[in-house]
Amino acid sequence: MTSKSQQQSNGCGCLLGLITFGLIIVTILPSFFYTNNPHREVEPKQYVGSMNRQQQAYFLEKNTFSNDIEKLDLGIKTETTNYSYSTEVTDKAAFNYGVVHSDKYAGVADSNKYTYRTKYIGIIPWRIKEPVWKSYVGGVFLVPTTQVNANPAKDEMITVAILCEAVIATTTKLPQPTYKNGVLACPEGTRQLK
Repeated sequence: MTSKSQQQSNGCGCLLGLITFGLIIVTILPSFFYTNNPHREVEPKQYVGSMNRQQQAYFLEKNTFSNDIEKLDLGIKTETTNYSYSTEVTDKAAFNYGVVHSDKYAGVADSNKYTYRTKYIGIIPWRIKEPVWKSYVGGVFLVPTTQVNANPAKDEMITVAILCEAVIATTTKLPQPTYKNGVLACPEGTRQLK
């Protein structure tokens, strides 16, 4: 036979357990709705990186850079759901761009870090934080082999490439990377990707 005090303490323990479980769920649940889509970050890096590599191959074959993405034979679209892709060429360089569509920033509270939006779970509003969409620029430069190799076989020209990512959100074309005195550099406001 159980006493009345034992029955009351079991009830309090159960209630305390439910409250603790509820607090844990309320604390952890929003992290399940964090909408970081890794595929959206991969797409522009892969596209602009591929454009860089294909510009190098195109130059090797045709002795010029291509000013048309379709001629690079990559099979990529110049417009996707999230980005616009383009290329510009000079005699000594090709610049490849992945620029985020401006509609991705409609209603952005802090464009340097996150975008915030409200999602409803039943009738409960949750403020969801989404990472910033970043733009990308790649550069392929035609340089003498003497700037890359101290003992070149002959006086030839080769290509070198760089890929840069915007540090903060932007919906405009990034400035061009540079190649000076044997050094590749990303423009101000960007960082070099490996």
